[in-house]
Amino acid sequence: MSGSWHDVIYRILPGLGDGRARIDHPAIRDLVNTYLIRSLDGTALRFSIPVLLTAPVFAPSPGSDGAVGVIIDAVKAAVHGERGLGPIAGIGTEHPRHCLQNIEPVTLIASRSAIGTDLWRPDHENRIGVDGIHLTVRGALPYPGAPTPARIHGVEEHLLALLDALNRVVRRVPDRDLVAARDLSIDQKELRRTLPDIGLVSFIADGTRPARQFTHLRCHHRIAGPKEGLHVPFQCPQKLDPVEIELPGSGRVVTGLGIRRREAFAVAGSNAEGKSTLLHAVIAGQDDHAAGDGRELLVSVNGVSRADASERGLYGADVSLFFSRLPPGVGGEPGAAFGQGSGSLVMAHEIQTALRAGAPLLILDEDRAATNLLVPGCLQGDEVTPLATLLATRREVFGETTLLFAASSLDILIAQADRIMQLSDHETRALDRLEFRRRLDRYLAGVREHLGAEG
Repeated sequence: MSGSWHDVIYRILPGLGDGRARIDHPAIRDLVNTYLIRSLDGTALRFSIPVLLTAPVFAPSPGSDGAVGVIIDAVKAAVHGERGLGPIAGIGTEHPRHCLQNIEPVTLIASRSAIGTDLWRPDHENRIGVDGIHLTVRGALPYPGAPTPARIHGVEEHLLALLDALNRVVRRVPDRDLVAARDLSIDQKELRRTLPDIGLVSFIADGTRPARQFTHLRCHHRIAGPKEGLHVPFQCPQKLDPVEIELPGSGRVVTGLGIRRREAFAVAGSNAEGKSTLLHAVIAGQDDHAAGDGRELLVSVNGVSRADASERGLYGADVSLFFSRLPPGVGGEPGAAFGQGSGSLVMAHEIQTALRAGAPLLILDEDRAATNLLVPGCLQGDEVTPLATLLATRREVFGETTLLFAASSLDILIAQADRIMQLSDHETRALDRLEFRRRLDRYLAGVREHLGAEG
């Protein structure tokens, strides 16, 4: 029999499934979510099929993606034990690792960013609709050879068994788990929507566990899962005025830290105390997470920006807030700089871009920053106005934007924060702003005395 396996799939699909589990024909997109092709190494027959499961679930709602996440997790957990599900993991093929993205654990439920799109998780193709549960199911079978009637029948049998197994697993998922996941998703979405109404840009619930565990498939903090082992939960210090919030989906009342609109908030502490990890979690608060992720009740408004130091080309970059004169080798003027930008020039441009766009929250991390742009030094010329000086003398330039920064040695910048939280042994405590300034003054006095004695 001539023809490719991909030609064959459209003869197989009409006979697959029954009223409980069948091919989702209106969702078919050729070579996007529907294909049957030989792998590049020739050892496997890779497939993707859109499936419709009619297992009874609630009507579609804004939190349905949470329930879909529970359903997908149940299928992944059953892959190695449920007869018929093996092809999802490529079981029996020479290289099953090529299917790992189909069974990799994912606790990300929804994101406006293109993160983890190669992993199996809730999205526009994996959702609850008015007619049932829509899933795009991918996997691989051992390559049987060129299509013949017998081989086609064998592939058809594998896919039929896969549909039957999907139906069995999905119908075993407890309704209470689906409802709880839906409500948690609604909690996050509605809280994000209402944060501006209560004057906040981010909320970090007590009990949040921000540290991450990375894998080669989830190597970015926004898609990574919770850290295993010792993991200190976040607790808002009383002196930072914890806020109490009633969650709209579940009706629970939770407490935690509210980061306020227009404030400068410092996360201070020594090295390796979790400052950067907490900032990453605040950025990930733009996403929705499943129960157990650790960040499911850390919610941030959309539009969070961050500014880092890097060296790259500038093309009409505005750095005039920080630079009154451009350094040698950079063309143009402070309001429109051209040429190879240093770390401080690039960071200045990123900060000004965020402010001009009215970013609700701007994040800076000392570990990724040009420190000469953040704090003044005795060798610094008057052509540069560091961030700490701007906070002290021109606070209005930040408009509605909240500034959240992590710092260890930038004492002069920390002293300009409205509120200061210190991480020590990965636990939180509040630092009184005035007391910190007095402490800094005593420290600098000691430095002056020491230098004077040496002179």
